[in-house]
Amino acid sequence: MRSVLIADDEPILRKSLKIKLKELGFDEILECADGDSAVSLCLEKIPDLAILDVSMPGKDGISAAAEIRKKLKIPILLLTACYDPETVQRARENGIAAMLTKPLRDQDLLPAIELACAHADEVDALKEEVEDLKETIESRKVIEKAKGILMRSRKLSEPDAFRMMQKLAMDKRKSMKQIADAIILTE
Repeated sequence: MRSVLIADDEPILRKSLKIKLKELGFDEILECADGDSAVSLCLEKIPDLAILDVSMPGKDGISAAAEIRKKLKIPILLLTACYDPETVQRARENGIAAMLTKPLRDQDLLPAIELACAHADEVDALKEEVEDLKETIESRKVIEKAKGILMRSRKLSEPDAFRMMQKLAMDKRKSMKQIADAIILTE
């Protein structure tokens, strides 16, 4: 089930967009007319995508998007009547995936949604990869420290200390990091 939030203060535009989104396969379409409602609806319902008008009563679309993106990493598209450098800059700084101009052309919607979703997936995958790399680096640091302890305390060469840790890890069915943590704790 795919869900989307439409936030625009123009009921006619929301209705038109809703019809187009249903045709594109969105099952659940949430609607609101202002930025504050967009934020609360997104945080409550967690849609797959949000389409926000730049100019809305109360909180504008970019401010609402910034608030949503702090908590949810969903792709956000902006609707705007006109592009100006300041709006584009603010959109870029706040993680907006794409901007669409009004009046919205049917042929622009699907490519913008597809690219925004693909970009969001890529960013998520990269963030996950970065976290994995950070974890690997931290593990390497702990393993190196434990290896140094074994080299000093047992008068082992570096390869011998490493092999000893590997053997302990295999024998105890633990990760090298777990063995290294134990060695450091017993120092």
